[in-house]
Amino acid sequence: MNTDTLQSTLGMFFFLAAEITVLFLVISYLVGVLQLYVPPEKIRSILSSKNGKGYVMAAFLGAITPFCSCSTIPFLKGLIRAQAGFGTMMVFLFASPLLNPMIIGLFALTFGTQVTAYYFGSALFISIAAGYLLEKAGFEKYLRPIAHEEPAKSCCGTTCGAKTTLESKWVKIWRGVWQDYKSAMPYILIGVAVGSVIYGAMPAEWIASFAGQENPFAVPMAAVVGIPLYIRAEAVILLSAPLLAKGMAVGTVMALVIGSAGASITEVIMLKSMFRNPLILSFLVVVLGMAIATGYSYNLFF
Repeated sequence: MNTDTLQSTLGMFFFLAAEITVLFLVISYLVGVLQLYVPPEKIRSILSSKNGKGYVMAAFLGAITPFCSCSTIPFLKGLIRAQAGFGTMMVFLFASPLLNPMIIGLFALTFGTQVTAYYFGSALFISIAAGYLLEKAGFEKYLRPIAHEEPAKSCCGTTCGAKTTLESKWVKIWRGVWQDYKSAMPYILIGVAVGSVIYGAMPAEWIASFAGQENPFAVPMAAVVGIPLYIRAEAVILLSAPLLAKGMAVGTVMALVIGSAGASITEVIMLKSMFRNPLILSFLVVVLGMAIATGYSYNLFF
């Protein structure tokens, strides 16, 4: 590893570690505040798998939350603790990093409304279908017990006595958030380290050389490369013009975006604190399947 590569890798490591730490703490705290004021019963009723609308609500909740693949984890943990439906939680996990406003906005600016609408519709439909099928197949049993543990109790006045102050509620939420972060920190650092090494050692030109339009396997290759590459989806979209100029088809770019945004090494390692291996494997299969199906179908029809 030469000096430039080492500097790029270390720079990415510290940037990602700081970014994910801040996102994890802020999002977890906001979820804790939300749980303080919104009863779990309300969340369960909105995102109930027994209600068909719950799947659609979960998908659009993902679409309006500006989360990347890693920052969905603390929000997902909050949904699990609120005992939202398993299928709807999985829909949120798939949809949130793929349909967030930043990605959709950049897609529209870079590719136009037709490509954006196709990408949005495909990701939305497959996310909902995958969440529904995983629940019907009984994959909820692969959630780790730790995912169901209750967070540190946040006083709501009726259970903590008259002396409880408003400040103590925020402190109790913070303590629970910090405990969650300490549990997840080893997974975060390992995932960031692996992703940073791959990021520093794998240039965009290498992707284009293997994912050109003349290669019939360009779409699945782009989807597979996207997961360990750890380039943020926003960066992939902004890099799409030179990639397209080098011969990459639009559908192949879509597959790369879905692979890189929908899953990452860091996210998968973080999910191991909540999911057992069969569920993690199913998660990866869905993301790869979505990337390949969307890429091939767009290249075929357009």
